[in-house]
Amino acid sequence: MSIAADPTPDAPAAPDALVTVIMPGRDVADYVAEALSSLRAQTLTRWRAILVDDASRDATAELFARAAASDPRFRLVRLERPRGLGAARNVGLDLVETPYVAFLDADDVMTPTALERLVATLSASGSDVAVGAYVRLRPDVDGGYVTGEVQPWVRAATDPERRGTTLAEHPEISGNVVAWSKLSRVELWRRNALRFPEGALYEDQVVAQLLYVHARAIDVIPDVVVHWRERADGSSLTQRKAAVAVLSDYLTGMRDGIAILDSAGHRAAARARVRLILEMDTPPLVRIAEGHPDATYRRLLGEFVRELTARADLEALELDPQTAALRSAAVLW
Repeated sequence: MSIAADPTPDAPAAPDALVTVIMPGRDVADYVAEALSSLRAQTLTRWRAILVDDASRDATAELFARAAASDPRFRLVRLERPRGLGAARNVGLDLVETPYVAFLDADDVMTPTALERLVATLSASGSDVAVGAYVRLRPDVDGGYVTGEVQPWVRAATDPERRGTTLAEHPEISGNVVAWSKLSRVELWRRNALRFPEGALYEDQVVAQLLYVHARAIDVIPDVVVHWRERADGSSLTQRKAAVAVLSDYLTGMRDGIAILDSAGHRAAARARVRLILEMDTPPLVRIAEGHPDATYRRLLGEFVRELTARADLEALELDPQTAALRSAAVLW
């Protein structure tokens, strides 16, 4: 593994820290300062952060280095070649020495009480994972960003608050598939040898379901813990789904996540995930496919939609009426 030297290897980094926040980033210099500030503003101060620069070509590494030089709670790791988000997160995981671990992408923002609330919840319940809500940061007409509302599928996963629940008791939690809305015990990762998939996009999909499947108990809270940025320049991964390669990884991530639920015998959670994908994820993809110049895009999406709608029919799932359009598109593609 190619990793450059930590600029502050001997600095005392919050020896009483409870949680390590892993923050990977590549070419996100325009957003890093806000992400770092959101960590400094945490009401829980007993944290460390591992800043993993994935061989950035802009000032991301420099901004990470300044943070590490000015605050011993930050530690910088520089990858000498780009390895992707999953690998960057795994590099951070190997360096965690605290009881809890969380993730924050370097273009997102953590709300001030997020760590305090999540740590307090797990400490009180003894559960393995705590999951919070999140909202989007969308560009506005003035060149800034505006905070959105908690979306229905996010609310269904995290509201009302539950302590010590399980995937079997609360199957809708399977719809929360992002890495950065959670706090988990490091023991859970190590006990089950959990890692992020490398070399593919949408690695969160698989890891989220593995965390839920292996957790002895799960807490959910309705508090918004992260503001998830939709970049004004359109460079966010979620804004590049018109690319065939991105679509392929996206569909693979969703398929693999469902397969994990199936293999662990969590039929209700798998059903909830299939319904959510059909009603939320696939409609915008169909709209892209309808005018896409590459027939491969329609073929990949058509196969996926046919697969899920056949399953929905078999299990007699009640779906939103707009999925009828998906069925028609799938037949043609």
